[in-house]
Amino acid sequence: MKKYFIIILSTLVFQQVLAQGESDKKPLTHDVYDSWNTVREPLISNNGEVVTYLRQPQEGDGTLMIKKPGQSNSLLQEVPRGKQVTITEDDRFVIFSIVPHMDTVKNMRRRKVKDDKLPKDTLAIYTIANDQLVKIPRVRGYKTPEKGSGWLAYQLEEALPEEKDTTETAEESDTTRQEPEKKKKSKKVSTENGYHVVLQSLESGVDGSRDTIEFVTDYLFDEEGNRLMFTTTGNADSTMLPGVYVWTMGEDAPTPIYRSKGKYKSLTLDKAGRRGAFMADTDTTEARIRNYTLHYWEAGKDSVKLVADSTAGFMPENWIVSEHSRVYFSENGERLFFGVAPRPVLQDTSLLQEEIVDVQVWNYQDDYLQPQQAVNLDRTKKQSFTSLYKTDDGETILLHDEELEDLNVSRDGEGRYALAIDDRAYRQLMSWEGFPTYKDIYKVDLETGRRELIGQNLRATVSLSPAAKYIYWYDVKDSAWFAHNNDKGTTRRLTDNEKVSYFDELHDVPDYPYPYGVAGWTKDDKEMLIYDRFDIWRLDPDGGDEPENLTNLRDEKIRVRYLDLDRENEYIDPKQPVILTAFNERTRGEGFYRLNLRNEKLEQLLMDDYSFGFRVKAEDDDHLMITRESFQDYPDLYYTTTSFDNLERVSEVNPQQGEYLWGTVELVDWTSFDGQQLEGLLYKPENFDPNKKYPMIVYFYERVSDRLNRHVAPTPSPSTVRASFYTSNGYIVFMPDIPYTDGYPGQSAYNAIVSGTYAMMEKGFVDKDAIALQGQSWGGYQTAYLITQTDLYAAAMAGAPVSNMTSAYGGIRWGSGLSRMFQYERTQSRIGGTLWEKPLLYLDNSPLFHAPQVNTPLLMMHNDGDGAVPWYQGIEYFMALRRLGKPVWMLNYKGEEHNLMQRKNRKDLSKRMKQFFDHYLKGEPAPEWMVEGVPAIRQSIDQGFELISNEGE
Repeated sequence: MKKYFIIILSTLVFQQVLAQGESDKKPLTHDVYDSWNTVREPLISNNGEVVTYLRQPQEGDGTLMIKKPGQSNSLLQEVPRGKQVTITEDDRFVIFSIVPHMDTVKNMRRRKVKDDKLPKDTLAIYTIANDQLVKIPRVRGYKTPEKGSGWLAYQLEEALPEEKDTTETAEESDTTRQEPEKKKKSKKVSTENGYHVVLQSLESGVDGSRDTIEFVTDYLFDEEGNRLMFTTTGNADSTMLPGVYVWTMGEDAPTPIYRSKGKYKSLTLDKAGRRGAFMADTDTTEARIRNYTLHYWEAGKDSVKLVADSTAGFMPENWIVSEHSRVYFSENGERLFFGVAPRPVLQDTSLLQEEIVDVQVWNYQDDYLQPQQAVNLDRTKKQSFTSLYKTDDGETILLHDEELEDLNVSRDGEGRYALAIDDRAYRQLMSWEGFPTYKDIYKVDLETGRRELIGQNLRATVSLSPAAKYIYWYDVKDSAWFAHNNDKGTTRRLTDNEKVSYFDELHDVPDYPYPYGVAGWTKDDKEMLIYDRFDIWRLDPDGGDEPENLTNLRDEKIRVRYLDLDRENEYIDPKQPVILTAFNERTRGEGFYRLNLRNEKLEQLLMDDYSFGFRVKAEDDDHLMITRESFQDYPDLYYTTTSFDNLERVSEVNPQQGEYLWGTVELVDWTSFDGQQLEGLLYKPENFDPNKKYPMIVYFYERVSDRLNRHVAPTPSPSTVRASFYTSNGYIVFMPDIPYTDGYPGQSAYNAIVSGTYAMMEKGFVDKDAIALQGQSWGGYQTAYLITQTDLYAAAMAGAPVSNMTSAYGGIRWGSGLSRMFQYERTQSRIGGTLWEKPLLYLDNSPLFHAPQVNTPLLMMHNDGDGAVPWYQGIEYFMALRRLGKPVWMLNYKGEEHNLMQRKNRKDLSKRMKQFFDHYLKGEPAPEWMVEGVPAIRQSIDQGFELISNEGE
């Protein structure tokens, strides 16, 4: 008996200690945001032995961590404010910038200190072998070869002025001494004159030899680190004249290849540094149109060849070399791509501002709407058309022009063919049909420039295979994949959807369904790998063989997708096993599989109740870094191999989370009002007691249950509730999935959300009088609609809601300039017809026309800079509810977008949402902004956050 007494006593003591520990935890507050950290810029050395990452607070100075995981698991360096990190190709050095203290810079700006007087970055070079850290002050930036080792170039800020010697000799103090001669004004570094670049050899360590190049305006290494190309305005003593130079690594001095004063752009070298190119403008006049010329250089030569100017024979009349185009070489250096464009039309500068008429002419025949043209105006002005210079024979070809909107070449630039698209005849359809747009497609022969039409009136996203042997697409009208063999000139349909659907099985909008996508191509374009909902299929791009299922996981409800461990690979190597990510649709667990493409052996490597994310892999080793997360666990970095047999935690950026109450999440299911089996997420407070009654916030968009294992950090909200913040403060958060029926989006939302709310209430721990709705954008619309159909909810918050589909239908999405018609006819709004075809559906689904039925207090946010949902939609609803005497508030963050972008505004919204819900769901006092408002005269002075007593309400 004594033994049992001791056990019971020990258990009670343990429970008391545990309870005491839990009670010491505190709820999250708005004050925690700034100090909550994220992991940024993870890197791993090529040999897999060293990793780096930034531990970055939401606001403030971050820290660079340099670690050696594995057996030693040691921290090599912890450097405050380290950023812009490079691990050299030979695994010897970690190079990075150290930025000034954020608070120091802010305080100096408050004192109106000029930018050139602000603190500058410091360059740091860390030698891994001997743990040596060298710092070089006042550096503008640095560059290293992408694939080469041994060299570093960094650009200096202007040196600090030397202190004057204020001591005087007797002779110097003689008042009769003569004034010294005035010195000639020295050349100073600046954006126009350039800055000094230091070229440093790292072969012998950080103390290796250095050379300084003065007044450099641009510079770059070739990929393999053989040469440095740079432009300079000339040094102070004229020993180096203005122009373009190439410095071969290991040689004593650079070689001038083009000498002239002027402006230079688009320096480029091929992979090995054997060839180079640049654009030059040596015109000394004030001409408004700059006539750039394109020049080509080869190793061993001290001069360049003129490739193109406005008089070139291949150039259409009145065209020029485009200064906005990308200039680049093919992988083998045998092709140089650049852009040309029509000479721009300029406004008459002799007119006074008051003489210029600024008017938009909307013409029904316009292909793009005027607002869309305005949004894309800068891009249109800078549009260029691709030309090709053959470096071996010197031939230049214009590959496309204004008749072909877009041109795509293979990533390595070596393929025989390119893909060109012409959508001019179909552009108006974009306003009501949406995406993908209709188009005609052409193949362009890069040897001759000949173009050939291979497909018309395709509603598809079209791509070029890696080796450019095929052009392939998924036509949504046919729900099928197609491929065109560029050499044979044949087009084949590759899928028929008889055995399985290759398009979205959960598709629920009144338009054609999209495909699941392409995993990639095997080497030499032999096979095309595509997805269905769960599996990966092998296709013969010539259509000779039937599609072959490589994974066969449909019965297990496991969805696999190809994981590209090296983004530089253009193809999938069939000789090497590939790694697949995996998602279990039943449990929402995730993990990784390995697939051998030769024998189709599929092996599970890891599956767990977490969400995993790939970050980076070592180039010469099988080590990599992934993230692992759950609702409770931040996605910290883990070090492992491609077998995933051991996960070593590398980062722990938020240890303070243990001090705060958090919560849990679980999958829940119920039957909707229209008989569908639905799922959702239920977030509960930490120390949840099923015998208590909790307030509940219902958040929704469309389908959200796949986010079961997603971490939700406490961050100021751009528009929606953060589950962790509210569970920490004693709320339940419920997120239901919503399937839709065409023509009835409002009723579909009601069937799913309200039925789910009742199902949660039946569990017994939800306070039926303290339930709220919250949604943003499409979720905001559904919130605005639901409160016209039920009084179940004590409060609702709607961000950027559409309230009147009849006026919204004919509006513009100002962020893109697109008509809103396609959204209602074909996509998310799901009406399925025009306003004049289905007027009653537009009316019935519009909250505005049911405003008298609203009895739920509503808080809206709708900003006047919203480019997705015009803010007059919020105004219409606000004005109706205001006139009806309904409790309604609307927040307009001036100039802000659809979702808040400025951090100060996100913090403000987070506070107001919490006060709003606390008042209506917890009975806490209302803030001043809700009770008395914030008059215009007090805006930006008093935010009205002070709570007012409930007495007298």
